[in-house]
Amino acid sequence: MGPPGCRGSPTARGSLQHLLLFVLFVGPFNCFASYSRATELFYSLNEGLPAGVLIGSLARDLRLPTAGGQHPAALRPPLSFTLASHGLGGQYVQLDNRSGELHTSAVEIDREALCVESSGATIFGSSAVSSSSPSSEPCLLLLDVLVLPQEYFRLVKVKIAIRDVNDNAPRFPVPHIHLSVPENAPVNTRLAIEHPALDPDMGTNSVQTYRLRDNYGVFTLDVEENESGERTPYLIVMGALDRETQEEYVTVIIAEDGGTPPLVGTATLTVGISDINDNCPQFNDSQLNITLYGNSSLGTHVATVHAVDMDLGSNAQVTYSYSQKVHQPSRDLFHLNESTGAITLSTKIDGDTPKLHRLIILGNGPGCIPAVITVLVTIIKVMMRPPEVVPRFIANEVEGVVYLKELEPINTPIAFFTIKDPDEKYKVSCYLDGDGPFRLSPYKPYNNEYLLETTKPLDFETQQLYEISVVAWNSEGFRVNKVIKVQVLDDNDNSPVFSEQLIELSIEENNVPNAFLTKLHATDADSGERGQVSYFLGPDAPSYFALDKTTGVLTVSTQLDREEKEKYRYTVKAVDSGFPPRESIATVTITVLDKNDNSPRFINKDFSFFVPENFPGFGEIGVISVTDADAGQNGWVALSVLNGSDIFVIDTGKGVLRAKVSLDREQQSSYVLWIEAVDGGDPALSSTAKITILLLDINDNPPLVLFPQSNMSYLLVLPSTLPGSPITEVYAVDKDTGMNAVIAYSIIGRRGPRPESFRIDPKTGNITLEESLMQNDYGLYRLLVKVSDHGYPEPLHSTVMVNLFVNDTVSNESYIESLLRKEPDISIEEKQPQISIEPTHKKMESASCMPTLVALSIISLGSIALVTGMGIYICLRKGKRHHREDENLEVQIPLNGRISMHMLEKKPVEISNI
Repeated sequence: MGPPGCRGSPTARGSLQHLLLFVLFVGPFNCFASYSRATELFYSLNEGLPAGVLIGSLARDLRLPTAGGQHPAALRPPLSFTLASHGLGGQYVQLDNRSGELHTSAVEIDREALCVESSGATIFGSSAVSSSSPSSEPCLLLLDVLVLPQEYFRLVKVKIAIRDVNDNAPRFPVPHIHLSVPENAPVNTRLAIEHPALDPDMGTNSVQTYRLRDNYGVFTLDVEENESGERTPYLIVMGALDRETQEEYVTVIIAEDGGTPPLVGTATLTVGISDINDNCPQFNDSQLNITLYGNSSLGTHVATVHAVDMDLGSNAQVTYSYSQKVHQPSRDLFHLNESTGAITLSTKIDGDTPKLHRLIILGNGPGCIPAVITVLVTIIKVMMRPPEVVPRFIANEVEGVVYLKELEPINTPIAFFTIKDPDEKYKVSCYLDGDGPFRLSPYKPYNNEYLLETTKPLDFETQQLYEISVVAWNSEGFRVNKVIKVQVLDDNDNSPVFSEQLIELSIEENNVPNAFLTKLHATDADSGERGQVSYFLGPDAPSYFALDKTTGVLTVSTQLDREEKEKYRYTVKAVDSGFPPRESIATVTITVLDKNDNSPRFINKDFSFFVPENFPGFGEIGVISVTDADAGQNGWVALSVLNGSDIFVIDTGKGVLRAKVSLDREQQSSYVLWIEAVDGGDPALSSTAKITILLLDINDNPPLVLFPQSNMSYLLVLPSTLPGSPITEVYAVDKDTGMNAVIAYSIIGRRGPRPESFRIDPKTGNITLEESLMQNDYGLYRLLVKVSDHGYPEPLHSTVMVNLFVNDTVSNESYIESLLRKEPDISIEEKQPQISIEPTHKKMESASCMPTLVALSIISLGSIALVTGMGIYICLRKGKRHHREDENLEVQIPLNGRISMHMLEKKPVEISNI
């Protein structure tokens, strides 16, 4: 290992880094004299930098020889830089193996991920070691780089310090913070907030300050920092607190870091004011005046005193007691309930009982001076005894409360009442006082017996408790009330009721599984378990719908597809817990709303249409059928032609394909179009289909004569031409196809000395000499040739004039041309040429050639030589004729194979029809 002071430094890193680099490299110069020693380089960079940022150049910082050095390049092998390990540190950098430049990689460096939040960390290859002080030791990335070849070999320790940036906002560990402060807390009381905000950034980028959004004028915040640099917020009480005035304060605590710009985090701070016993019981009145009849029965309620303590819990408990000033006879006569403050008559009043009683009652609270109230009870003596009302209950009665079930029948007996005068001196009458379905009537044949019964069924849901009185009075006007309470017991007589009998819902298709639909709600007027409602799906509900029995939440467990089913309708039940249970039924309808999840779909992927050529413009070629399973705007489909839109157009609504112009098969026999269908969704979906249009040929082109090229041309025929010899030909083509292009040739008019001497082959158009020419056969022959196709329904034809001049020589061309300019007097012979579709071979009759052969056999050798020469001349002239075939023609008509390739250069001449 080399000296620790031998370290490199990155370039352009600030004056401090340049100074560090100078100090590091001004060490012993022999650090660079040998390349076999280890070297240490230190760099620093911000976290979160993008890929490709230059960290440093190892070759430059190590002062290794480069191409610009003193040593010749040819004598110095190239340097090679290699990471010794590809651990955790290596994924964050890219090292150029040749130049030694170190760049950031595509993996972004996050200092908080590399280093533990609570302490500094150093990354060694693929491991992390925590340090004890994040403020003193930086987060380091360590790399080992090997420099080769051997003569420059060294192990370079590269340390990269990751500088923190303010990329994290403070965050409280809990969203709600609760503190409790006693209401008697003095000013400047400090309460530590046990959940301070956390910020993984370091230094000034960490949490610096805290503040309250609303301090209510009684709170403020302070921050204390311990030796390790941790900041803890403290809540300070700045004013008097009173729980009885406000028992809770809710505000927002804000933590702010020191970054630029600063980032903040918030949490809800609730400060509860705890109660202390700072209030004592208080009576509303200081004295009560009560009058009591001397004939009052035992247990008669005299009065109730009540004191109020504003504290809470045990601090607010009040007990009642007599003062020591209350005489014992009064204590014995009146009973005071220590808890409720109720005063009741405890002994019978007689003639010796004092007429005035002064009851001083104390309201006692814990740790308080008792509150005092005085109750003055005046007893009025009664000379006669009041009437007596003696009940005998038939229904269930407990402590003066009668319990009746609802739906009991009419005239249900409740109790018998005996009304009498204890002195048997006065007549006693009675009546029933109070509201309710009750009746008090005499029970005959007995005197002073009365029956209390119901007049109609009771309904717990209408009224649960009745309070009635049986009032008895005597002839002296003395009255006595007997209060009776009737408690109605609930029965399961009500079925659950849905808030809506028809529950209409909607949900978009392709919903997430277990999607919420609605929460059903049904009420039951019964009480207790009889009013508890459970929810169930009806038998017609699909299995993928679920209904929570307790909450009534309706969900769907699977994705719905509108194209598969658009509406669902089923029943749900609400059942109570009574015995027997009662239930009600509601209907749920669910409409699945459409989403644009289906592309337009053509009936066929490929469409083919056969259209006759010359079809009129904007005529209907065919209908493109396309559908879209979606609905509404999503299912609206627009069609358009992707190619060939200058010729074809399509009806968007009906899908009718039309051609803007008439189509000519001879120009183009077929068309391939691509039709796009786009729906109206957002975003729109589309699909395409291939359309093939094949044009059917019609016979709209007459044969086109290519040779002879003019009606004014002529051909010299020597009189010595042998019978059967080809003289010339008529060559024509037809742009149509099929039978419309099958051509037949015929001579329909002749003029000349012996015009029948020539014939034309109806299939090939070859004109041959039929008979030997005699001396009187010299002259101009004019043959009107009709070229006709086999088109349907009407064949088309063209005509051409073939001029043959029979003579030994052409001595006077002007004379011949004058003859050609004269209008020929030719009678038209309309005769349909006979030609078969299949090619046939013409059979030459040898008999017509026999006279010529005999004549030639007796001619001298000189004549034979002359005839041979003339034959050679004719063949040479015939060989100079050439025809040119049109490249766009689909039908080629061969001429028995006698036409040389030179004849293909003939230019077509349009000859008008006769």
